[in-house]
Amino acid sequence: MKISEQLSSIKSRLNTGKSTKESPVTPVEVKIHRSPKTPRRYERVSHVLDLCRIIDKHGDKIAFSYFDKQRNLIQMTYAEFGVMIRNTAAGLTASGYAGKRIALIGETSVAWLASYLAILATGGVAIPMDKELEIEVIGDFLKSVDANGIIYSASFNGKFASAMESHPSLTLFVPVDPDETERKGRGVLPYEDLLQQGKMEVRRGYTYPPVKDREGLSEMLFTSGTTGTSKCVMLSQKNIFSVVTAAAETVDFSPEDVVVSLLPVHHTYELACLLAEMDYGIHICINDSLTRVLKNFKIFRPTGLVLVPLYVYTFYKRIWSEAKKTGKDRKLKLGIGLSRGMMAVGLDKRDAIFGEILESFGGRLNKIICGGAALNPRMIEFFENLGISIYEGFGITECSPLVFVTPYYARKYGSVGPAVPCCQARIDGEDLNDRGYPEGEIQVKGDNVMLGYYNNPEANEKAFTEDGWFRTGDVGYMDNDGYFYVTGRMKSVIVLENGKNVFPEEIEEYLGNIETVNECAVVGRQSGEVVNLVALIYPDYEKYPEGTSDEAIERDITDSVMAMNKTLPTYKQVKLVELRDIPFEKTTSRKIKRHLLK
Repeated sequence: MKISEQLSSIKSRLNTGKSTKESPVTPVEVKIHRSPKTPRRYERVSHVLDLCRIIDKHGDKIAFSYFDKQRNLIQMTYAEFGVMIRNTAAGLTASGYAGKRIALIGETSVAWLASYLAILATGGVAIPMDKELEIEVIGDFLKSVDANGIIYSASFNGKFASAMESHPSLTLFVPVDPDETERKGRGVLPYEDLLQQGKMEVRRGYTYPPVKDREGLSEMLFTSGTTGTSKCVMLSQKNIFSVVTAAAETVDFSPEDVVVSLLPVHHTYELACLLAEMDYGIHICINDSLTRVLKNFKIFRPTGLVLVPLYVYTFYKRIWSEAKKTGKDRKLKLGIGLSRGMMAVGLDKRDAIFGEILESFGGRLNKIICGGAALNPRMIEFFENLGISIYEGFGITECSPLVFVTPYYARKYGSVGPAVPCCQARIDGEDLNDRGYPEGEIQVKGDNVMLGYYNNPEANEKAFTEDGWFRTGDVGYMDNDGYFYVTGRMKSVIVLENGKNVFPEEIEEYLGNIETVNECAVVGRQSGEVVNLVALIYPDYEKYPEGTSDEAIERDITDSVMAMNKTLPTYKQVKLVELRDIPFEKTTSRKIKRHLLK
C-alpha cells in the first residue's frame, strides 16, 4: 500500500469533528518523514487469558532480566513467568481472594507484573498505587475503594502496621520480600507462601476461570492529586487490552527487541507498554536505580526505550555536556551536518560517526517511544541525526491510556499522530489557530475509554459530552492528513485582558529552545487590568563558566527571552523573567506541578 493510501486509510477511521467553517488562510503543512513499513508480528489480545496464553506460547524465550538485592543479574523465561502468574492466581483463589479488589505497590518487578495479571485472571480488580504517596494517603485511597488486600515490595515493610490493626476493608497483606517482623503482622501472607499455596492448587487441577465479562470493572487507578482532588478511574479488560493490541499494531517494535523499563509501573503508560511488549515476546530489562541508568544500559544493551520527555532532555544535555567537557562539541556539530548531508543522498553512516555516543546507550538503541507530555520537535530531529528515532504518542489515564501514536513509517515531528485503531478522536472547536486549522478540545470515543469515575457522578457528567465523547481537557488541532497536535491543557489556559487565550505549554516549547534554560514554566499575572506572561526559569547553570554571577545569568537569559519574543505575536510575548535556584517540584510522572506556581 502506498503512503498516500495508508494515510487515507488512517483518515477514514477518524470521526474528526472538524469544523465546516472555511479557512481564510492556507493551513501550514509539516513534512512527513517516511520509513519502510514493516510486518506486525503480534497476536490480538481481547482479555487477560489471551495474554496469559501468548506468554506461555513464548516458552523458553527470555522475558525478563533484573537484579537481585546483591545486584546479581537474574533472567526469567516467558514459560517461567507464565507459571508464576498461574501460581499467584491459584494462591489468591486458595486464600479466598479470587475476584477481590487487590492493590499493588512498589518498584517494577516480575512479582508486581505477575500479581497484576493474576488478579485480573481470577476475575478480580487490580489497584495499582503510586509508591511515592504518603502512607496515610495510600490508606485513605484504599479505604475509598474498599480494597480487600495489598501486595507490596520490601520498601513498604513495616509501613502497613497500623492498617493491619484497624483498616476497615484490608484483610490481606502480601509482602513480596518480608523481614521477620513483617511476617508476624495480622493478615500477612508472604508472597512466597502464596506461590506455594498456588503451586499445590495447580497440582490439584486449578485452571483459570473463564472471563465472563470483558466490560466489567477490572482496574482502579487514582489520578494525581490529594484524596480530596484525585479521582478514581475505572477500567475494564476491554479497555486495557484494546490498548495493548493498538500499541502492538502501531509501534515499530518486534520480538527481537530488548527494552529497559525505566518509568513507574503503576502508570498506565508504562504498564500498557509492558503488556504490549509481552504480547510481542520482547526481552524486558528492569532498571533498578535512576542513578545507574547509563551503567545498566551498557549491561542490558537495549534496542528500544519507553520514556517521558524529561529523560530525553536529560540525555540530550548529557551528550552535549560530555562533548564540551572533552572538547568534542565542535566535532559533534560537524558530525550532525555530515550525517544530514549523507542521509539526504541515501547514505547512512550514523553508527560510524556517532559510535561513541551510541555506545553510552549500550550500542544498539535505535528507537524511543515518548509520551506523557509534549516533546520539543528539536529533540526528535537531534536524535534522528544520531540514529535514534523518537516516536511521539499521547494518552490519558481515562483512555487506558493510549489515544494517538505517530506512525513510524510516516512521522511528522511535533505531531502525536492519528488516533490508534481502537478509538476515534475529534476537535471540538471552530476558531482557527495561527496554522489555519480549527483548534479546540480533543475528544475521544472508543474501546479504550474508561467506564467512568468511581462513586463520582458529578465528575462523570462533566467528563462526557451529550453525544458520549470523552472530554480529555487537552486542546489541540488536526491537520489535513488526520494527524493531531496537542497545544495545551484547558485548565492551564491563560486568558488575557483582550480575551485571547494563551496556552503556557506553547510558550514553554519556545523557551525550551534556549540552550541556557534547564526547566521552565509560564504563568499569567494580573497587573491592574493587564495580564502579563511571566517565565519562571531554572537555568542550566553548567552552561556558564564557574563564578558567573546570578545577575549576569539573569541578564543573559532575559536577553535570550526578549530575542525569542520577536518571533512571536505580541500577545504571546513574555513580559517578565524570574529565575529559580532549584528545580520545579514534579509529579511521579515527571510533570511540573503547575498548581504550586504563582
